[in-house]
Amino acid sequence: MELEVRHLRALCAIADAGSLHKAARQLGVSQPSLTTQLRRIENALGAELFSRGRTGCHPTPLGRSVLSRARPLVDGMAALVTETRAAAARTGGPALRVGSTASRALPGWLRRLRRDIAPEIALRVDVSAHTLLRTVAAGQLDVAFVHEVEGCPLRVPDGLRARVLVEREPQFVSMARDHPAAAHEVVDLADLAHDRWTVDPAVDGEWDGLRRVLTAAGLDPPVLHADYHTAASLIALGEAVAPCQPTSGPRDDMAVRPLRGDPLAVRLLLFAAPGAPLDRPYAALAAAYREVALRAAPYRRWLRGGGTAGPCMMTA
Repeated sequence: MELEVRHLRALCAIADAGSLHKAARQLGVSQPSLTTQLRRIENALGAELFSRGRTGCHPTPLGRSVLSRARPLVDGMAALVTETRAAAARTGGPALRVGSTASRALPGWLRRLRRDIAPEIALRVDVSAHTLLRTVAAGQLDVAFVHEVEGCPLRVPDGLRARVLVEREPQFVSMARDHPAAAHEVVDLADLAHDRWTVDPAVDGEWDGLRRVLTAAGLDPPVLHADYHTAASLIALGEAVAPCQPTSGPRDDMAVRPLRGDPLAVRLLLFAAPGAPLDRPYAALAAAYREVALRAAPYRRWLRGGGTAGPCMMTA
């Protein structure tokens, strides 16, 4: 087996993440696949590069030596790819390449971008903020709108510029319309002590952030991992509750309520690649976010009741 750049990239990802599970998510592969790949690399080199234990994966002395040689090669290849793709993008294609995690502000943002900045826009939507940031760093996107779960900081590639859209957006909770807690305008976590929670494991930081909040409240409820569409069906049937964006729109079979004390929150950010426009896309995004925030009745009440979301709401 001959080592390739992808093998070196995997070694660097394992070292940075500190675990095979987290590294696999960053690389977009399964943990068993990455474990097999690491075993093959170590067999090819004839030595163990990482020690595995309950605290994660840590480089051995030989592993640190290999990593010191691997990182410059990986960084150099990443720079080559970024520069080449950026040069190719300048020769044609959409005038603006946009990425976003799930957001109800996205349609309004795209409408304003097409009207005010560039009629031709390429769009990529991904639940993983880390995937979008890597795509911006690779020169495949100009800007990306992402969220960062409180207590779970994003790993931002070097060279990206950022502006904060919302410093602390509270996460509300969605539940069945006939849930007993739906009778209240504000819900205590204790009112949901006997509910099953559902989260999407592909959303960076969502489960870790929710687990931190539930543990702090002394709760240990059953948790179901499911995508957004499956989760919505379960919530409507009363089978689960879930954290949700405060901009969530009304549904006949579902209620959205703020949590008392706003224990769960995210930070909303717009990132731009070097040389890409940032101020005008940010202004368009801020206007689109204000529009959906004030349209959502529970969020509008929260804001007018003294809640402060962040910079883009200052003129709301």
